[in-house]
Amino acid sequence: MIFITGDTHGDFSRLHTFCQRFETTREDIMIILGDAGFNFFGGQRDQNSKRSVSDLPITVFSIHGNHEMRPATLPSYRVVDWHGGKVYVEDDFPNLIFAMDGEVYDLGGIQTVVIGGAYSVDKFYRLAKGWGWWADEQPSPAVRQKVETALAARDWKVDAVLSHTTPLKYVPTEVFLASIDQRLVDKSTEIWLDSIESRLTYKHWYAGHFHTEKDIDRLTLLFGSIREFKA
Repeated sequence: MIFITGDTHGDFSRLHTFCQRFETTREDIMIILGDAGFNFFGGQRDQNSKRSVSDLPITVFSIHGNHEMRPATLPSYRVVDWHGGKVYVEDDFPNLIFAMDGEVYDLGGIQTVVIGGAYSVDKFYRLAKGWGWWADEQPSPAVRQKVETALAARDWKVDAVLSHTTPLKYVPTEVFLASIDQRLVDKSTEIWLDSIESRLTYKHWYAGHFHTEKDIDRLTLLFGSIREFKA
C-alpha cells in the first residue's frame, strides 16, 4: 500500500510506530511531503538518521522541502528509474528514495507529478544561528520549465500532485506567525503554483510545509498524521 505524511524534520518516530503497528514491508511506500530530515546537516548526523529509517520495513519516497539540501547537489546520490520516473538514491540506503521535480510517477496506478521546494520564512534566523540554509530551496526557472513541459506533454492532466508548499489560493493564512512580516516573504513559488493549478486537470493535490492539517476543495495539507494515498 501507499501512505502519505507531512514534514518529519528528522523525527521519524511516527514512521517507526506505523511500521510496527501495521506490519509493513518494503513493498509499501511512505510519501513524505518535504523536509524529511535526511539531508539537513551533512555528515554523520544525517547518516544516523538515514540508517535508522532504512532499517524499517518500508520504502520512503521524499519530495524536496526547503530546509534540506537537494540530492542533485550531493555526490552520494545517483539517478535511477523508479515507478515510471527518475529518482535519486544512495547505494547504502536503497529504500530511501528522493523525487525529482517535474517527474511523473505511477504510484499504484495514480499518475502523480512532483513539485518540491518553498521559501524559508526563517531564513535570516537560520543564517544568524549558523544553521543550514540553501539558496536553491525554491524551484529554479529550469525546474519550473521542466514541470510545465512535463504537464503540457500530458495535456495538463494528472491524477495527483505532490508539492511541498501550496498554490497561493490555498495558503493557510490562519497559521501565519505574528512575528513574521508577510510583506517580506517571497511567495513566488506559491504564485507560480497558482498558475499551474489553474491550468491543470487533477483529482487531488497534497502538500506539507505549513505544519498544519487541512482539507480544502481537492487539496490536503498534512503534517503529523499518516493517510492512505488516494486520488
